[in-house]
Amino acid sequence: MAIPDLSSLPLASLYSLAGRSAVVTGAAWGLGKATARRLAEAGASVLIADIDAEAAAATAAELAETFGVTVLSVRMDASDPAAISATADLAVSSFGKIDIWVNNAGIPSFVPLLDLDDAAFDEVIAVNLRGSFVGAREAARRMIEAGQGGVIVNVASLAGVMGISQGQAAYCASKHGVVGLTRQLSIELAPEGIRVLGVAPGFSLTEKTMFLAELDDEALSQIPIPGIGGSRLGRVGVSDDIARAILFCASDMALFMTGSTLLLDGGVAA
Repeated sequence: MAIPDLSSLPLASLYSLAGRSAVVTGAAWGLGKATARRLAEAGASVLIADIDAEAAAATAAELAETFGVTVLSVRMDASDPAAISATADLAVSSFGKIDIWVNNAGIPSFVPLLDLDDAAFDEVIAVNLRGSFVGAREAARRMIEAGQGGVIVNVASLAGVMGISQGQAAYCASKHGVVGLTRQLSIELAPEGIRVLGVAPGFSLTEKTMFLAELDDEALSQIPIPGIGGSRLGRVGVSDDIARAILFCASDMALFMTGSTLLLDGGVAA
């Protein structure tokens, strides 16, 4: 399926998601919530999928009221393929189709290699990597059935392009896998008009890490995670820095992009 040439369209049209539907996993709070907010602001109907059903419902209600679009929620465990498939079915039954799928759900790992057992490693892989794989597969199946193409955005990490600190073996492995998965799926799905892109955030402040903003420079320097004390651009990232990039990927502004993973780290890895 060849992509159209949209050179004659104004910028407002290229960024608009009016008439499109999106699923964002892990969207009850943090980066996922910021992403769902920007997609809803751009006019998309959004399904908030998160393991925290109560928080997901609250986020959906907030965004629906704020932007006047349809925003629904569902409890979804990203380590459960059946739950991901059911989420995709719910999106189709609610919106008629899936235009955008954002694989954002993920869990951290802070266990040194010699203490990292098989079960702990497998848990991180199941959520971060297999969850992204299953999400992409289930979204792609329904996009192909609808025959209108679509966009899949995978949230990787700075840890997907470099080692970052002690105790991150499982996390780095999972996020490197997400970057590779993005490249490969872009090849497989291009004939169907489905673009696959990734974003690789560095450290950014969310509800769960906001306490770090209160630490002084000396205290921050003792935390062995690149970018946690700031970046080459003079500050620590925030969730909306990443959400705006995901909106770009999901919109027609990025129509000639697929397979790339955008590094969003304030220059930390430069």
